[in-house]
Amino acid sequence: MTAEPQSDPEAPPGSEAEGPAGIAGPGPTGPGPTEPGTTDSGAVQAGTAEAGHAGQHHAAHTWEEARQAAFDAATPIPPGPVALRIALDRKLDQDIVALQDMPHYASSAMDGWVVNGSGPWIPVEPGTRLAPHQASPIATGGLIPAGGKAVLRTESAVLGQDDEGLPLLMTGGKARPGEPRAGEHIRKAGEEALEGDILVKAGVELNPAHLALAALAGYDDVQVQGKPVVRLVLTGSEVVERGTPAPGQVRDTFGPQLPDVVAMLGGIPGGQQRIGDSYDEWLSALEDVLPDVPDAPDLPADVVITTGGTGRSGTDHLRRAVAELGGRLIIDGVAMRPGHPAVLAELPDGRFVLGLPGNPLAAMMALSTVGAPLLAALGHRPMPAVEEVPCGTMIEPDPGRTRLMPFRLLYGMASPAQHTGPGMMRGLAAADGVLVVPPHGVQLGEPVPAFALPWGPPIPPTQDGPAKAKPRSAARTGQPKGKPAPSGPVDWSALLG
Repeated sequence: MTAEPQSDPEAPPGSEAEGPAGIAGPGPTGPGPTEPGTTDSGAVQAGTAEAGHAGQHHAAHTWEEARQAAFDAATPIPPGPVALRIALDRKLDQDIVALQDMPHYASSAMDGWVVNGSGPWIPVEPGTRLAPHQASPIATGGLIPAGGKAVLRTESAVLGQDDEGLPLLMTGGKARPGEPRAGEHIRKAGEEALEGDILVKAGVELNPAHLALAALAGYDDVQVQGKPVVRLVLTGSEVVERGTPAPGQVRDTFGPQLPDVVAMLGGIPGGQQRIGDSYDEWLSALEDVLPDVPDAPDLPADVVITTGGTGRSGTDHLRRAVAELGGRLIIDGVAMRPGHPAVLAELPDGRFVLGLPGNPLAAMMALSTVGAPLLAALGHRPMPAVEEVPCGTMIEPDPGRTRLMPFRLLYGMASPAQHTGPGMMRGLAAADGVLVVPPHGVQLGEPVPAFALPWGPPIPPTQDGPAKAKPRSAARTGQPKGKPAPSGPVDWSALLG
């Protein structure tokens, strides 16, 4: 569910509401999260869901710890057969080999007549074994009968009569001298591939041409690497799916975006359902392994992603439901903002439950932090890359937590975008990537970690040293004549609206 923008349910007690604060300004007041790296068990696992629900002391993972914990928790899904119609973009696990010669019979490449010897020819019934000076009609792709030596094109053939009035086939019309030559217009058996030839090597991502070739070779399915099926459980009784919401209502922001983002991150969208805020609805939604969800593949979910319900209020039931089902918490909060109350759990049947906060930007940052590594590991992919970009502004420290800031690139430098409160999407929609700002802050021009958006281009490679603005003349920079313009990094953040 989407929380009201004026409040921040994920901010720790005593902190300011999440928003653009911290960029060249004062940091939050009051205590932040417990210092990272001091979990009760000292291990990656956060403990049982029951302990988390009971309010037992727990320290949130750092951003780096959370990514690694999600990646390490998953075992790649074993390979298996997949029907050709749903195999697009899947990584091939076994070579596709020719099951027989391709083509497996000699066929005609033209509409016309298959002939034996030189003309004129006596026409016979189609499919008849041809003796010398006989011909039979044939269509493109038709089986060359025994005795067939060449194909005479329709436009090169003329039907006439012999002296006794019997039909006779002769060359004419558009025929070239000597047509047809032996073997002309005949597709030989095995000219594309011989039985046992490798058609597509294992390891490639299947494209439409690969699938057509597999079908041509006689395959109904192909063996591909495993890929996680992801089911969505969207919550919130105040959420409306159509039109402009009335006061007290909020528009669904997850339904239109999450299935596509899941696919971009390497998952298979497995359908979605909407539930209210009662505990029974939560428990039922997590209990179902094969729900009756329209347009969902007939496969059990490997991951269930929920929205909302990750806080500590009376309507936040995720931890309690996981505990009742016998699950364990792997991640119970991340020392970051937005997206602090992210939860990752594993149920006894092997399904993972990823709980995203109800605010849309916070949910996307939690999905990028926890969901992307989890889906990558399940789908035989490496940990999503984190690069560095030079920062185009100074960002004040925020002790105890990492800040994820959508940014825009200007002259090769990254400046935090505007409109990036946890309940906003405008800043993310215009962003070139996301800065990972460490708790100690960032200086102007300093390289800062960043990751690409699932739908965006890769982060540009880091140049040697911070990017610098191009020098300009005194007249253009407004400097007094005779004085050089200031050199070094320039704060571009004021230019980003």
